[in-house]
This record gives sequence, C-alpha cells and structure tokens, in this order.
Amino acid sequence: MKKVTIVSNVNLDKCTGCKTCEKVCPVFTIKVENKKAVVDTDHCMGCANCEQRCPFHAIEMVKRDVPFEVGIDTSKFNQEEIRELCEKAHLNPEQVICYCIGTRAEEVAAAILDGAKTPEDVSAMTGARTGCTIECIQPILRSLQAAGHELVRNEKGWQWYGVTPTAWDLPEEVVKKYSSRGFYFEEDKELLDKIVHTRCEGGENHDA
Repeated sequence: MKKVTIVSNVNLDKCTGCKTCEKVCPVFTIKVENKKAVVDTDHCMGCANCEQRCPFHAIEMVKRDVPFEVGIDTSKFNQEEIRELCEKAHLNPEQVICYCIGTRAEEVAAAILDGAKTPEDVSAMTGARTGCTIECIQPILRSLQAAGHELVRNEKGWQWYGVTPTAWDLPEEVVKKYSSRGFYFEEDKELLDKIVHTRCEGGENHDA
C-alpha cells in the first residue's frame, strides 16, 4: 500500500514542451498539450520522475491537499490462482518485488487477475514502480508474460525495453559452455525454485 502525499506541479513559464516528463512517467499521467505539460492530478503517483528529469526545472513536487492510498487487497482473489501465476513467473507470492513501495509478487498477480494488462496498469493499481521506478519492472514484465499478455512497449515512454533473461531462459549451449568455468546455473535454478515453491505449514508463504 502506498500513500500518495505529493503531486507534480508545472511552472508553465519554464516549461518548453520537450515531453521528457511524458516519457519518464510510469503511469502516463502527465502529457504535453499546446506545448505545455499538463498533469492529471487525480492519478499522479507522486514518484517525482518528472521533477527529477525535467531539463528546464519546470516541475516541482508539492503537498497534496488530500492524500490517497494505492494498493490492492489480495484476499479478494483466489489464492491458488495468485500462487499459480506467481510460480509461472518464477516468483514466490510473498516475495517483495518493489522495495521502494513494499509491493509483493502476489499483489502484482492480483492486479493482473483484476484486469491489468500493462506495466502502467500494474503500477496504477498497486503502486509498484512509483518509487525509484527501476528495479521492479522485470518481475512485473515476467508476471504479465506468465499471464499470457503480449509485452508491447508504449512508444510514449522510456520505462522499459524488454524482459531480461533469467536462469530459466538461458540456452542449453550457454549453460554447457559456462558450467565448466565456475558458473552453477542448474544449482542456482534449484535453489531459486525452492524459494518460489516455499510454503508455511499452514499453507501460507514464507517471506522470500
């Protein structure tokens, strides 16, 4: 759960309409109209990407009059469906995938079960990717892919460029070539799979 307490504010006198802010927003809530950036303040997640990357210092983050919370209640969804989707993406449901917000893999899975089809959808529903916006994109992409969604990058944004290969994706010839050079791909996969499938005695997950 993320509490959004700030919002982007554009200084129109400084804004040149360069569209950098459009490209770095993880939920596409800022766009250039008539050569000036306009913020959808109702849906701005307060990540400050636009403020930090504006080359003309035309944006500042200001305190919201009314903060709001972003998150998804995983208890409202079928827990086995959540686990199945997480495991298909090689993630433990309790695994934290967004350290800035504290979003777990099960929350991303729940968002997908609730209709999210893009990284932007997931971010808007869970708050993931609205902190540093960097580390959590890969597990989100893997989860969407595991759900059968085609990963088509929105040309408006610079947020992601494709799925990074994991231990499960390496070609067999690569595994054979480098296993004799001190790499332990199979052992790594075995350990990671144990983490993915770990459950408590009561059926709940351990923290991964």
